Amino acid sequence: MEGGRFSSEPGAAEAWAYAQGYLRVAGVDEAGRGAMAGPVVAAAVILPPEAELSLVADSKQLTPRQREMAYEEICAVAVTWAVGVVEAEIVDRINVLRASHLGMALALAALSPEPDFALVDGLEPEGIEVRHLAIVNGDALSRLIGAASIVAKVTRDRIMCRVDGLYPGYGLAQHKGYCTEAHVRALRERGASVIHRRSFAPVAEECAPHLAL
Repeated sequence: MEGGRFSSEPGAAEAWAYAQGYLRVAGVDEAGRGAMAGPVVAAAVILPPEAELSLVADSKQLTPRQREMAYEEICAVAVTWAVGVVEAEIVDRINVLRASHLGMALALAALSPEPDFALVDGLEPEGIEVRHLAIVNGDALSRLIGAASIVAKVTRDRIMCRVDGLYPGYGLAQHKGYCTEAHVRALRERGASVIHRRSFAPVAEECAPHLAL
C-alpha cells in the first residue's frame, strides 16, 4: 500500500503509522539474504510506542557485542516479537528474494497479539497479508525496523555458530556463511555441506559434487 510522506528522521515511519490510528505497528527485516550458506532469518517486532532503546540502529552499524546487548533490550521491552527461518534448501527452491518474503510473512504470522500494520524494510514484498508499508533503507527511518534487523541478525548469527559444530571446517561461526576467501577455500577443499545454497554462484562454481559429513 502507499503511505503518507514523513521526514527522514529516525522513528519518522512509525510516528506516521501511529498518526494514522494504527495501535500495534510491527517492524520487519531480514538477515542472511546475501550469504551462501545457512538460512534466511526474518524478524518482526512490536514495541510500545513510548519505548526508548539506547542501542537500536541498523544491525550492520553495531558491533557483535552491541547487537547482543540491543537484542536483550528489545526482547525485554517488546510487546511481542517473532522470527521466521527459511532453510537453505527452500532458498534454493524458491530463490532468495521469495525466501526473504516468506520469512517475513512467517514472522508476522507468529506475532501475538497480531499487528494491525507493519513497516517492512526493502521493496514491496509478496505474500504479506498485514496492511503494510515497504520502505527502502527503512532501518534509517524506523526504530521498529531497526529493532527487527537486530533480532534477525542475532538470531541468525546464533544459528550459524551452532551449526559450525555440526559442519566443522568451514568457519561458519566466523563468517556466518557469507562469501569470504576462507569460506570459498573451504568449499574447494571440502565440497558443500547440506546447509550451503547450491543456487548461489560461488557454491555452484567451487564446490565438489559431494556432501561434507
